Amino acid sequence: MLDINLIRETPEVVRQALARRRMDTAVVERVLELDARRRALLTQVEALKAERNAVSREIGKSKDAAERQAKIDAMRAVGDQITALDEQVRQADEALAEIVPTIPNLPDASAPDGEGEHDNKPIRTVGRPREFDFTPLPHWELGPKLGIINFDQGVKVTGSRFYVLSGAGARLQRALIAWMLDLHIRQGYTEKYLPFMVKAETLFAAGQLPKFRDNLYHDAEEDFWMVPTAEVPLTGIHMGEVLDEAALPLHYTAYTPCFRREKMSAGRDVRGIKRGHQFDKVEMYTYCLPEESPAELQRMLAHAEETCAALGLAYRIVPLCTGDLGFNAVFTYDLEVWAPGCGEWLEVSSVSNDGDFQARRANIKYRPAGGGKARLVHTLNGSGLGMPRTLIAILENYQQADGSVVVPEVLRPWMGGIEVIRP
Repeated sequence: MLDINLIRETPEVVRQALARRRMDTAVVERVLELDARRRALLTQVEALKAERNAVSREIGKSKDAAERQAKIDAMRAVGDQITALDEQVRQADEALAEIVPTIPNLPDASAPDGEGEHDNKPIRTVGRPREFDFTPLPHWELGPKLGIINFDQGVKVTGSRFYVLSGAGARLQRALIAWMLDLHIRQGYTEKYLPFMVKAETLFAAGQLPKFRDNLYHDAEEDFWMVPTAEVPLTGIHMGEVLDEAALPLHYTAYTPCFRREKMSAGRDVRGIKRGHQFDKVEMYTYCLPEESPAELQRMLAHAEETCAALGLAYRIVPLCTGDLGFNAVFTYDLEVWAPGCGEWLEVSSVSNDGDFQARRANIKYRPAGGGKARLVHTLNGSGLGMPRTLIAILENYQQADGSVVVPEVLRPWMGGIEVIRP
């Protein structure tokens, strides 16, 4: 969430930043109007309360009963004015509390300008996509032939956009999760096992509510929300806390299933397991000092790259342009791996610096070692990596001419001796 003082004191900076996001900047004027009205109302209220206090002291000293009663009657009218103005202040506070959280974070000056995802340009490609002496199959053909992906069973059990992984397919998914967690622990992250359901306050803190309400799954009876990413509970675990500077940075990793309503256009990504309402993801998350967040972003990017490289996947790094930047982020790198069967680059990780945006919503601060006022921390998050796209890339890149799939060497310790998945 943006600091209201930033909007109040430097509105043109905010307008320009939102314009870089290709957003209507009228929201800035609305906030300024509400804020000015609220402050004017508070000035009136404070003046009336001061008047009432002064007259109350006069009433206490007055010995003339008629004069005292007249002042009491006058103060009743002032009290009614104060009540009415307090209500108007409350309404202005509510209006600001509704509109300010809908304003996205301001892009970093170094974020490339652009209208949308078509303007995102890779800055580096690592590894060469595998060349085949046969036509590689897409995973939606390869998986069923191997007997490890069953689309019909997913539809039978739940509905469209669901599937069932079987045998070595289920084990390969589990191997990926376990291996990634162990890798991130070696990289310096502390593993967390988290609730898969959270309170609305936790989603607000992480920047998911109110913006993405329509994409979330909600249990209305208990008022619990299914997590769309482990980023949400990893933000929530320190809500309302003041951390010691000496404890920073904090590096966490966690696996959760993720639940999101996918709003897909007809004919877009409808085949296979690329998009679904439920998927698995291993997350990296960092709390740090504000001045350290740019370096922490590069650190997290390097860890996501290490994950792709260790799996032997060709990948490329894409800084997101301002028109495609996520709601919380000041800067984001996407990591994309090549999927030869699909014939496209698949995003398997987004690594983002969110600045103090989430920390302000969650009220997470740190106490400077040298003393002074508590300050907001910075938070960063990144997928390390997300399934099922990583699973897709492995199946399609490691397939062989006979339809089998070689298991990447780093995953074999979790595969119970399976080195090749065969029909």
